[in-house]
Amino acid sequence: MASLKEFRNRIASVKATRKITKAMQMVAAAKLRRAQDAATSARPYAERMDRLLGNLGRRANPSGAPRLLVGTGKDEVHLLIVMTAERGLCGGFNSNIAKLARADATRLRGEGKTVKIVAVGRKGADNLRRDLGSRIIDRVDLRGHKQIGFAVAADIARKVLALFEAGEFDVATLYFSEFKSVMTQKPTALQLIPARLPQPGAAADTGAQAAYEFEPDENEILSELLPRNIASQIYRGLLENAASEQGARMSAMDSATRNAGDMIDKLTMNYNRQRQANITKELIEIISGAEAL
Repeated sequence: MASLKEFRNRIASVKATRKITKAMQMVAAAKLRRAQDAATSARPYAERMDRLLGNLGRRANPSGAPRLLVGTGKDEVHLLIVMTAERGLCGGFNSNIAKLARADATRLRGEGKTVKIVAVGRKGADNLRRDLGSRIIDRVDLRGHKQIGFAVAADIARKVLALFEAGEFDVATLYFSEFKSVMTQKPTALQLIPARLPQPGAAADTGAQAAYEFEPDENEILSELLPRNIASQIYRGLLENAASEQGARMSAMDSATRNAGDMIDKLTMNYNRQRQANITKELIEIISGAEAL
């Protein structure tokens, strides 16, 4: 059994930890609202861009369509863009994204495909280093950015497009966590290259559809819009990740705070029991000594 001093030290330590987790929970709650607003504001633009590309892609001439739309004609080399956070202490947020990417990488390698990884965020590289460290060809550090702006997504998109133009991969897939609620974040895989266009009759295409004439032609417009769409989708993924990270951290720190409170209660009970046992032992010794006299 631990001594009273050890119990007091442990109680003080857990109380200090509870103060930290409570503060982190409050900071995450303050950041969550802004991150959630940014993520939800970016969704309509991305959805509208998908609809526009779908309309253009269905009318484009396949023989002259951009390579970002039709691909290289091969399916041998896959680039996985895994976006996670720079920090931990956010529950399973980082590990769930890495788990999805690892499962897809394992499946692709089992099919004889070549897998390459671009890790955006330190935790993604840390999670994948043990199994897929040799497959990581680039890392993007987000620690120097106080706020995630479109310029960050544009830089990542330029790197991806440069790799594609150099013939480094055939298919690119983006991995991020879609924000659903404070308690729910969904790991998501989104194919970027070749562009996966919405199918006719999808929910986004319901309702009356107007007939458009495009000038210049569809292929030329697509050649301008597709690179911008890649940057837009990456930006949306970064914003979704930012909101998901704060939601997951808020939930994790709330659980940690409550667990610390439970541990303090248990330690206090054990401390009181030990203290009462010591008092009882001293009284017995005093009584026994008095009787001996």
